[in-house]
Amino acid sequence: MSTTRETSPSGKCKTDFLPSGSELSALIRALDWSTTSLGPIDGWPAHLKSAVSLMLPANAQIVLFWGADFVALYNDAYAPTIGEKHPRALGRPARENWAELWDDLEPLLRRVLDTGETVFAKDRPFYIERHGYPENVYFDISYSPVRNEAGDIGGVLCIVNETTDRVVAQRKLARTEKRLTQALSAAGMIGTFDWHVPTDTFYSDAHLAQMFSVDPAKGQEGAPFLDYVAGIHPEDVERTIAAVNLAVTTGEKYIQEYRLLQQDETIRWVEARGECLRDENGELTNFVGVVVDITTQKEAQEHQRLLAREANHRVKNLFAIFHGIISLSARSARTPQEMAQSLRGRLDALMRAKDLIRPGIMGTEAHSERTTVDEVVRTVLQPYDDGSRDRIVVSGPDVPVGVMAVTSFALALHEITTNAAKYGALSEPSGAIRIKWETQDGDLNFEWDETGGPVIVAPPQAAGFGSVLTERSIAGQLGGKIEYDWRQNGLKLRMKVPLDRLAV
Repeated sequence: MSTTRETSPSGKCKTDFLPSGSELSALIRALDWSTTSLGPIDGWPAHLKSAVSLMLPANAQIVLFWGADFVALYNDAYAPTIGEKHPRALGRPARENWAELWDDLEPLLRRVLDTGETVFAKDRPFYIERHGYPENVYFDISYSPVRNEAGDIGGVLCIVNETTDRVVAQRKLARTEKRLTQALSAAGMIGTFDWHVPTDTFYSDAHLAQMFSVDPAKGQEGAPFLDYVAGIHPEDVERTIAAVNLAVTTGEKYIQEYRLLQQDETIRWVEARGECLRDENGELTNFVGVVVDITTQKEAQEHQRLLAREANHRVKNLFAIFHGIISLSARSARTPQEMAQSLRGRLDALMRAKDLIRPGIMGTEAHSERTTVDEVVRTVLQPYDDGSRDRIVVSGPDVPVGVMAVTSFALALHEITTNAAKYGALSEPSGAIRIKWETQDGDLNFEWDETGGPVIVAPPQAAGFGSVLTERSIAGQLGGKIEYDWRQNGLKLRMKVPLDRLAV
């Protein structure tokens, strides 16, 4: 018995590039490729043959989608991942056999083919029908372009690894762990009760009895209902009893939130849930349920309300400041471009100042959001610091600036600095500024001293917009004072701001 192998005119076998011993190699040899958009094998481009020859013997799961139709070729390792689609998917456009997930798959393939970008993802979900029913499966994927020597892309090489079993197992484990965590977490907070209504005997576990300031031993032995009512906050007693009576009368489920007044005078919030049990004659026998400590949730809700009120207050303040800046900028600007430039500078100064705010330490008296005078000064002046040790000199103690005051303080410094950059010490290479501050008698005494700038012949005849904005920020917003000393060799400015206003 002998076999013949198809050869090209040159005498070289057209399928020599296909490795032997592979099911897919045999299927590729046997397939009439002239009926596909790829055409006969002897006409395949070299980079296609090279990709197929590397793919077929690999142990990794690989599928190659070639050309505009994304004709599918794959190896033995990949075949099981598509189930009943094999072997009909071989040599066919991907749209035919991956129809159920084509809207998801095509954009990934098109992205690689059109842009040359490699697409990588771990545990990527896909919806597929491979065993006669739909499945949600997961794969690690790496989709890469296959290029020829000129760099042209002919197809997409997809190396995949199915991770469905692992993902499903991890999710089941996560759900189990979550339930266990919740149960363990709740175990210390939940108490159960069983009130035998005909004899008015209220049984509970020791933890619930302790929450209601009842002797734990009496809880297990049974105590009158009113012993437990005595542990409820006086303001909530009437409402709570009314809800219990309603449940007993109507048989409705009992759900109620109320406060417990602890023996150490602290307050705990609880949620009680219960229902009535009746005998075969319809007579009420027991009222059973659970009580859960919800103090943490209540505190979180209150904290959220406080944050919302604070945020609303801050937003209103910022809008007021923005409104003032815009109005005054419009009045003083000669052109729209000048107005835009000045607005950008002032808003940038505000944003940089806001970025300085950091929270204090929770649980301490110092808990608040604040920065310092030193940080605000250095942030505002940083764009003008050329690294020279004598150009800008800053000194002073650590003085806090609160979240409400930082906007006005930074805006005032920005206007003073901008004026120095345009007309004062920062407009000349030899100019210098000395800034220092101290605290005295509940005030911040702040001094700004310019030297080396253009000679000042006389003080300005009228206050410019910057001076007006500075005055509004210091005097109007912070309740401070500002004085200008227009000396011939440079401006000397003094500010006095109450420390309590600055720290807010």
